[in-house]
Amino acid sequence: MLHQFWEQKQMKSMMMETENLVVYESIPSPGPPYICYVTLPGGSCFGNLKYCYSKAEARRDAARIALMNSTFNELPCRRITPEFISRSVKEAVSTTSGNIADASDPGTSIGAYCLMLELNTGKTMLEFQEIMTVFQLLHWNGTLKAFREMRCSRQEVILYYSQQRLDERTRSHMALDWLQKEQESPGLLSQELQLAMKELGEARRIGRELRFYKEKKEILSLALSHANAEDLEDYHSEEMSWREETEFEYYAQEGHSLEGSMTNTSEHCQLHSQESDGESME
Repeated sequence: MLHQFWEQKQMKSMMMETENLVVYESIPSPGPPYICYVTLPGGSCFGNLKYCYSKAEARRDAARIALMNSTFNELPCRRITPEFISRSVKEAVSTTSGNIADASDPGTSIGAYCLMLELNTGKTMLEFQEIMTVFQLLHWNGTLKAFREMRCSRQEVILYYSQQRLDERTRSHMALDWLQKEQESPGLLSQELQLAMKELGEARRIGRELRFYKEKKEILSLALSHANAEDLEDYHSEEMSWREETEFEYYAQEGHSLEGSMTNTSEHCQLHSQESDGESME
């Protein structure tokens, strides 16, 4: 049923590639409970909710959760409209220290949130969550803080990264960042990986959308698998190459100077409202 749902959805949108529409990943285990993740077109991810005694049962339960979210996502109330933006911004203001006047200023937390919603007008909440996952990872990884220190405005960063997608190159670059952190604080990778696995398990058991948690786990696992002396020695040259390449892309594409589960919308604004820890895009 899940495959048919997405097959029909893509055929309606004239996208005829129906192979690997839905990707299942069963976690190796000698016995129950078995865990399965299902990734939908676009990247949204869900897992089985129940305690499953077989791989097949875990696969079916993960598909059930994904189908429920996919169907719910088609409702008109799950699409970003001007009315939705207005309501979401008001809700965000009520849960932060901002005010409604900040919505017109992308340099503020509320304004950045409003800009992201406006850039995604017409999209569904799952589609918006896929874009937000990129920014959640950049925040978690410390990249947004680095851009802030280089005096990039929030608007510049949002406009640039709203066009970017998660791929193997991005994951490898983030893994390199964590290798450097491991070099500075030995044992950090193992601690972060344990935390990420705990968060992933907790989010799965309450039926949340899982891509952010799963991407963290995979990035940290990749970094840990290469955390040896040889890789760390090679880090600096690779990292410098990536930084230069990324900055070149930023200049070329934007022309800016560096001088210058059912998704809860209130969670999205939190990414832009963490002024106190210095991690915001301001």
